[in-house]
Amino acid sequence: MKIAVIADVLGEENNGTTITVKRLIDNLKARGHNVQVVSPSATTEEGYHRVQAIDFKIFNRYVKKNGVELAKPDTEVLEQVISSCDVVHILMPFALGRAAMRVANRLQKPVTTAFHVQPENVTSHLGLQKNGRLNKYLYKNFYRHFYCHSEYIHCPTQFIADKLRAEGYTADLRVISNGVDPVYAPADVQKPAAFADKFCILTTGRLSKEKCQKDLLKAVAASRYADKIQTIVAGDGPLKKQLERAGRKLKNPPVISFFKKADLAEVINYCDLYVHPSYAEIESIACVEAITCGLVPVIADSKMSAAKQFALTVDDLYTSGEPRSLARKIDFMIEHPERRRELKARYIEYAERFRIEKCIDKMEEMFADAIARRHPAS
Repeated sequence: MKIAVIADVLGEENNGTTITVKRLIDNLKARGHNVQVVSPSATTEEGYHRVQAIDFKIFNRYVKKNGVELAKPDTEVLEQVISSCDVVHILMPFALGRAAMRVANRLQKPVTTAFHVQPENVTSHLGLQKNGRLNKYLYKNFYRHFYCHSEYIHCPTQFIADKLRAEGYTADLRVISNGVDPVYAPADVQKPAAFADKFCILTTGRLSKEKCQKDLLKAVAASRYADKIQTIVAGDGPLKKQLERAGRKLKNPPVISFFKKADLAEVINYCDLYVHPSYAEIESIACVEAITCGLVPVIADSKMSAAKQFALTVDDLYTSGEPRSLARKIDFMIEHPERRRELKARYIEYAERFRIEKCIDKMEEMFADAIARRHPAS
């Protein structure tokens, strides 16, 4: 198949969306598909067509601080790429994606879309991620101006598929995990000497409001074993300095750093516990990467997060937004190493379903169905 991939955001691999999109592109190419990508990403890689990034004027510094750039529509480039492809896969409901949808519909090309951006990811920049009315408005805006023009929507989890149905989305919803890179696998990795006598807790994700990493730092401070815990916050983002300041209050200040995937796999494999405090998540591939390595998670039970679906027992959930609830779960896990050993084996087995090969199989099936205008479930 010749597949056009339209990505409003595709730059540095410092956020879950960029990482999963590049993984999709690379794996489709590895299977022999001709993938043509339109994005603002600067690269010499074959098959990429660069468009300009939007100039946000006085807000450019803020956008850059968040580690992303949004693409400016270029109808000429879109027509050139889309006209020669069998199917168009559009990843986000922003300016470039909406322009690509108009071009694809005019050229009568089959279109699939993806739901990678929760309204809460947008409203968190305004500190309004918990404003139900505003988020509901954005769901409707995304639908009216973008998703209603596509017959297929890739949903990384059943959680977001159910949410879209509840918000009135009528398309063929394909629940397909974004998949886990093969580098994430169980391995025997020794802790760094500095952490040899510490209980290491990892959290991974963009350093932003909706990810709630500060809740973890507060929970560690409230733990009975605070002097024994070493926290590792893997990621980058606008709240890095705030988290560093908050972390100075701990007996063992957290390591806050962005890790390349091979290095992150090592960190996961030497840590003792994974904590996912996020308020809003469509899938949380970071959590999936951790459990694929057998690292037992403790996950916030937020109603706006799909990550809670990965918890295999109640021991692995805590009350979202309540650091003392998290502290109690951390203390339980420290005091019951046999429970963690038991859960490790269960998580490794459970996570097999998220292997990237199986997910790409399902993406190929969606593209083939779109080309043939098939809707097997209907």
